[in-house]
Amino acid sequence: MEATILKWVKREGEPVEVDETILEIATDKVDSDIPSPVQGIVKKILFKEDEIVQVGKTIAIIQTAGAASSDPGNGMDGESSVSTHEQPDALEEQHSIDEPFSRPIKKSQPEMQVSGGRGSRFYSPLVRNIAKKESISLDELDSISGSGLHGRVTKRDILEYIASITGDVHIKPQIEKSIPTVTPIVEKPEKSITPAGSDVEVIEMDRMRKLTAEYMVNSKRISAHVTSFIEIDVTNIVEWRNQVKADFYKKYLTNLTFTPIFIEATARALRDYPMINISVDGNNIVIKKNINIGMATALASGNLIVPVIKHADQYNIVGLATRVNDLADRARKGQLKPDEIQGGTFTLTNVGVFGNLMGTPIINQPEVAILATGAIRKKPAVIESEQGDSIGIRHMMFLSLSYDHRVIDGFSGGSFLKRIGDYLEDFTHDANL
Repeated sequence: MEATILKWVKREGEPVEVDETILEIATDKVDSDIPSPVQGIVKKILFKEDEIVQVGKTIAIIQTAGAASSDPGNGMDGESSVSTHEQPDALEEQHSIDEPFSRPIKKSQPEMQVSGGRGSRFYSPLVRNIAKKESISLDELDSISGSGLHGRVTKRDILEYIASITGDVHIKPQIEKSIPTVTPIVEKPEKSITPAGSDVEVIEMDRMRKLTAEYMVNSKRISAHVTSFIEIDVTNIVEWRNQVKADFYKKYLTNLTFTPIFIEATARALRDYPMINISVDGNNIVIKKNINIGMATALASGNLIVPVIKHADQYNIVGLATRVNDLADRARKGQLKPDEIQGGTFTLTNVGVFGNLMGTPIINQPEVAILATGAIRKKPAVIESEQGDSIGIRHMMFLSLSYDHRVIDGFSGGSFLKRIGDYLEDFTHDANL
């Protein structure tokens, strides 16, 4: 809903190139470099550094070559309240937090308006130039589904369209360049303050830690937390993974960890129990149709970030392994995209990676449940068979589920957790992946 302006890389009066970083902003737990969608001159900066701005507000005006910049009475002076939903009198770029690629067009320039199969649409000069260069007709351009404001076609949209019809792999780097990336906030703490003669050291929390603290306190205040535990036998999974992991890497060029197996079982259980895949809106329960599973990822700073696997139930083990490793790697390198940390409907955190047997995780709002997977340990266990019971060495682990008791009772929460455990204990997979 809002963002903090961290730094203006460009100042008023300075030139800026297409895709050149114009400012840095902070939203939630990530910092974003915002590129300029056009070439021009930064005419007006509307907000100062460290100011908090609501999403949708215009934050800067970029004067392009087509603007009537020589006329001091062109109507742009004092337009500090112009938003991306308004059109200025001159052909200038209104730079907004939620739509950095939007380009309001001067109404008196009909050549910028294109009529097509779906009615009148506006196209930026950049999109029109790409279309002209690639011999894309106006009707064909009008058929492209746009991801911009009000369905506007962005640079990314047209490049992806071209790549889809030509199969040109060289276009992909251009697409990636046009997408702002986000960097986990890894700030050095403020200078430590050590009281004279004291045996303590005081340091200020960095911004990510402050945000985490606020979120955790709010989550405990909002949700009535209850945690259930089960212990399961994952011997079949451990033995299968040990058998195939070397061939798995050779074939798919990615490591096979336990996390994609846990996510697959969780996604299956969420299909069985859709009332866990929900959120609360006042007195209403919102049932999410998509299963988007977030995975808590530790950063070198000691903080956590939660990239989200969208439509997790539509992946097999190979797809999940590839996605998990890619997101985790880019999270640690600060290369996640903004939409990759949004839209989660359920979260998984692996406390076992720290050697912990179990945990009582705090719900990631606005979700209503979170699963913690503990460390896998060899231990003696009772093995039941048709021939009778026996004691054997098995690979055992604890699963713990924290859930919101406002909307999930013990029966539903416990049954859902048991279903995840059943899927993991009954795990069978083709060893010849």
